[in-house]
Amino acid sequence: MRQLSEYINNDFKPFSSNETVAEIQDFFADCNFSHFSVLNDGIYMGCISSVDAETFEIQKKLADYRYALEGFFVRESMIWLDVLEVFARNNANVVPILDERNNYIGYYEITDVIKFLNETPFLKETGGIIVVEKPIIDYSMSQITQIVESNNGKLLGVFVSEATNDKVQVTIKMTLGAMNEIIHSFRRYNYDIVSEHHEDDYLNNLKERSEYLDKYLNI
Repeated sequence: MRQLSEYINNDFKPFSSNETVAEIQDFFADCNFSHFSVLNDGIYMGCISSVDAETFEIQKKLADYRYALEGFFVRESMIWLDVLEVFARNNANVVPILDERNNYIGYYEITDVIKFLNETPFLKETGGIIVVEKPIIDYSMSQITQIVESNNGKLLGVFVSEATNDKVQVTIKMTLGAMNEIIHSFRRYNYDIVSEHHEDDYLNNLKERSEYLDKYLNI
């Protein structure tokens, strides 16, 4: 599998603080970027937002709007999950990359990070997905793992996909195996099955009984 650092991009050079707003607006008109980096004498100052740039006076320079720059960035050594969090937290499709000495070395695009994620076993490998739900004070990742593996399933990934003050939903991807037995085991441990499964004979039986009852009542 490739390293995320292989996706470092330098197709476009960062802005200089001496560039005019008109030049910045032209750049964003040509490139579908939400933000882009600004340097001052080679020192990273932050990112300018394309939305903010549209509101600035075109004859002024970026240095006049230093207060509007957003200071987010990632490190080359950061793992993909932390990088993805920076994208999400800043509602950005581009994030700058700094080395350990805070030197600018390039940027990541969200499309490249998604390509990287598509190469991970969680997305690339064939498997089954179950979404389970339980009160937040009762759920346990170790218990979820035990339920899957005790039914001869092999986990490809587990993550909390939704959470409220009361309940938590966990998305589980595993190699195809005894799916029906795994679903039954989760129910025995009081997990609600949020996802739908053709293999779920419990729900299939309920559906058949409901249909039979409807026919009986309509006689």
